[in-house]
Amino acid sequence: MTEINQEAKAASQAEMLYNRLSKRYRHLAKWASRTGTDAFRLYDRDIPEIPLVLDFYNNAVSGALYERPYEKDENEEKRWLERMAASVSKALDIPVNRVFLKERRRQRRRHEKGAQYERLGQENVWTTVHEGDAKFRVNLSDYLDAGLFLDARKKRALLRSLAGGLRVLNLFAYTCSLSVCAALGGARQVDSVDLSNTYLDWGKVNFALNGLGAQDPGPSRFSFIRADALPFLEESGRTRRSWDIIILDPPSFSNSKKMKGSLDIRRDYQGLINRCLALLTPRGRLYFSSSAKGFRLPPEFPGARIRDLQAALTDEDFKDKRMPACYEFNLTHN
Repeated sequence: MTEINQEAKAASQAEMLYNRLSKRYRHLAKWASRTGTDAFRLYDRDIPEIPLVLDFYNNAVSGALYERPYEKDENEEKRWLERMAASVSKALDIPVNRVFLKERRRQRRRHEKGAQYERLGQENVWTTVHEGDAKFRVNLSDYLDAGLFLDARKKRALLRSLAGGLRVLNLFAYTCSLSVCAALGGARQVDSVDLSNTYLDWGKVNFALNGLGAQDPGPSRFSFIRADALPFLEESGRTRRSWDIIILDPPSFSNSKKMKGSLDIRRDYQGLINRCLALLTPRGRLYFSSSAKGFRLPPEFPGARIRDLQAALTDEDFKDKRMPACYEFNLTHN
């Protein structure tokens, strides 16, 4: 393709993106205002030839280019991204320096957290976003994911509504947004477990933003535990610990050097779920999620009743989009 043709194609795509975002933003901004959020999914490959994912965060956009199925010159790709960023800026009427687009590159069997969550830059552009009165710190510039899973918004609200007076364990806690919502809901205890000190420290910032912990008399109700989830579960079983709610949201695959062995959720989900069920109080609940493409649990699971929550947890900005699988487990007592 000649340079002139490439330029014409990019210009046409920029116009298509502008038109799509203008319409989409008008609709979602009204919905977001009614629901009290200023962070939402704006675009996710809505136009096949524009393979971007774009998230709106409090008058800024953080997004990524999915890897293309063909080779494209690096400089040409950079110019294309700059053109798309200008289109986003125009459609949303925000400065172009508030549009942050990264490239999402695939590696064979790469460790998910080393890919999806690795730091790509050091610009340190942060902002605070809201879901009602809950506040979360997000990084717009330096990671593929900004630190808040927007497709878990309704799950956060559900957890907050259920957590009052209960003990909650959040495994693979990432930046602890679910832990924050459990705490805001009045949980008696919230334990957040993750392998990364970076993300646990980020979680502590989220707790502080919401005024959680600082006023607690005596030992804090909230703990941040750097640990591999599987050994943590095994040790908790040996010491007979228990929780009323357990959140299990593992990566699809991980072979981090910080953990023993590897985790493949399609292979390992049953063992993980069984270990969590063994730590539940008699009327406790387990919430298991997976973003592995096409993942579905069997309809029955020994010792538990299962409820598929995927449809119930799909919010306005994710309608007709691929959502993570999410299941609620309740113990059965024979």
